[in-house]
Order: sequence, then C-alpha cells, then structure tokens
Amino acid sequence: MALLDKDGVRLTVDDTVATVTLTNPAKRNAQSPALWRALTEAGRSLPGTVRVVVLRGEGQSFSAGLDRQAFTPEGFEGEPSFLDLARGSEELLDSTIAEYQEAFTWWRRNDIVSVAAVQGHAIGAGFQLALACDLRVVADDVQFAMRETGLGLVPDLGGTQPLTSTVGYARALEICATGRFVHAEEAERIGLANLVVPAGELDAAVQDLTTALLAPPRDAVVETKALLRGAVARTYDDQRAAERAAQARRLRDLAGLSD
Repeated sequence: MALLDKDGVRLTVDDTVATVTLTNPAKRNAQSPALWRALTEAGRSLPGTVRVVVLRGEGQSFSAGLDRQAFTPEGFEGEPSFLDLARGSEELLDSTIAEYQEAFTWWRRNDIVSVAAVQGHAIGAGFQLALACDLRVVADDVQFAMRETGLGLVPDLGGTQPLTSTVGYARALEICATGRFVHAEEAERIGLANLVVPAGELDAAVQDLTTALLAPPRDAVVETKALLRGAVARTYDDQRAAERAAQARRLRDLAGLSD
C-alpha cells in the first residue's frame, strides 16, 4: 500500500515493513528541498505496526547527491535558491538547514530498524542518507563519496556523526577532506557496509536481513537498539546500569508484571 508518492519519494507499507524509494532514476535520484520534505513526511507517516524501514533508490544509482540546480540563481521552482538563503539572516539559514536535516534524522528512531539498500553512486547527500540508516547492504558496484568540501561546503545533513562513529575520526576526515570514492570492498572492511553482494542479489539480501530482524520480539529489539545507541555517550558503569534497567523492564514484561 502506497501511503505517499511525491517529489521523488514513494512510501509503501506491508504490515511490519515499510519501503521508502527514491523515484527519480533519470537524475540518479538527485536530491532537492522538496525531496527532503517528502522524506520527512514519510517518517511521520509510518504506521505503528512498522518495525523495519528499507530505503532504496530506483535505477543504477542510489543517489548522486544534491541537485546542482540548487546553486543556480534561479534555484528550484517555488523554492529560494541556496544563493538567496546565503544572503538572508543567520537565523533563517540555520532554521532552513535544520528543516533539511529532519529528512535524515528519523531513520535511527528506537522503534524501527532502518536498512539502506545501496547500489551505484551514493554521493554527498546520498552518502549522508545512507549513513542515516542503522544498517547498509550494498551492491558490489557501490561508490560512496563525500564531495561537499570540494564545493567549498561541509557535510551538514547529519552524516558526520555516524561516519565518524563508524570509521573513526582520522579515516572520516580523510574521506571527507579528499572527497575520494569508497568502493564496496573497503566499505565492508571499515564498517560502512554490513554486507556486500552482487548487484543482482541486492533485493534478496535485503529481504533476508529484514526477515532476520523481524524474528525476535519487537520490544527486545527496541530496548537493545536504545542500549547500543546510548553506549558511546555512557561510562562503562552507566552502561551496565542501563543494561540492568532495560533487562528489568523486559523480565517484568515477560512475567506479565509491566504497568
């Protein structure tokens, strides 16, 4: 069932699994503010039954990044150009970027597990969108790259934190500062990809992973995800306390003693 289909984004839901598809293969799923608003709307439209969200892109590329039309004086129809935004107040620029970032933040909600199925190019905003997801299954033709610095910009769509936490500061800096491509073998080796498969097997591999993610009880996965997401910010003793509290909730629930 399609709950949303607009501005290059389609959301379909099949009981516990939602699929968000980028639907502009002719432009290699280049991104725009309208697409970002549609992604935000997709996150807000998820039914409570959904446990796994799969993100994919139609065509040969996952997403080639920001549509360069954003940097032209005319920008996108009905939208302020990035050049116009730059001339505005700092408050407006900050709030506008914050609005764009919302498209990239909801994928790590504790109540869902998000899986990016990535093939071909995942450049700039496309790379950051893949990084927004919890897990990444990639085709052997994948090409990740963070090209913002080459344009005189910085990655500003939420990608710097997951990139650094995944590959470490030094490698994250090198990837961002050089803008080089990270191919499938390296992506798997440094943790950007959970799994690399031939391009023709990408959908099947994502389906297998989705089935495995749905096998355990939902509440156990939700609690485990919350523990893992907070682990980096906690001390070892604080993490042990968080584990005890989470396990107590699970045991009370299993015993039918929860509130």
